[in-house]
Amino acid sequence: MTTGAPTPTYPARPRRSRLRTFLPLGMAAWLVLEIWLLTVVAGASSGFTVFLLLLAGFVLGGAVIKKAGRRAFQNLNEALQRGTPPQSGGGNGLMMLGGLLLMIPGLISDAVGLLLLVPPVQKALGRFTERTLDRKLRAAAPGGFGDAFQQARIHRPDGKVVQGEVVRDEEAGGETPQDPRPPLTR
Repeated sequence: MTTGAPTPTYPARPRRSRLRTFLPLGMAAWLVLEIWLLTVVAGASSGFTVFLLLLAGFVLGGAVIKKAGRRAFQNLNEALQRGTPPQSGGGNGLMMLGGLLLMIPGLISDAVGLLLLVPPVQKALGRFTERTLDRKLRAAAPGGFGDAFQQARIHRPDGKVVQGEVVRDEEAGGETPQDPRPPLTR
């Protein structure tokens, strides 16, 4: 029995990215592994030993983050005094990440945090990250970050999404509008 009203057809939902699919599973597995390892170490020695290990990791992580932050602030201050951009490749970001991993309770995160504090690992990981980021930026459309600023989406109250594209009409009138903001670089 039909009422004569057409049944709405909704477009197929877009596929979830692999990261959005596997990240929660990976986080849950990591959490279970951390808890299991803590119980194994507590069973082999004592709970107080595990507490001291976690406390030492927290204190060491705080000291590492403080030192890396101070070094980053000094580099920025010196660069501003010289009038040049700050030097890259200082490893401050990886040191801060290592300190943060040391502060997170768990032995696996502590091991990875300590590994990130080793200078050759920092250099190798920094080069890998720089190459990957460079490759991704070259693959993106010029000036677009994957058209992040060119696409517009309007979410209507009924749940439908209307896609559009932002188009600048600079050719009308023969004049290009002047940007009131000063340039960011010298």
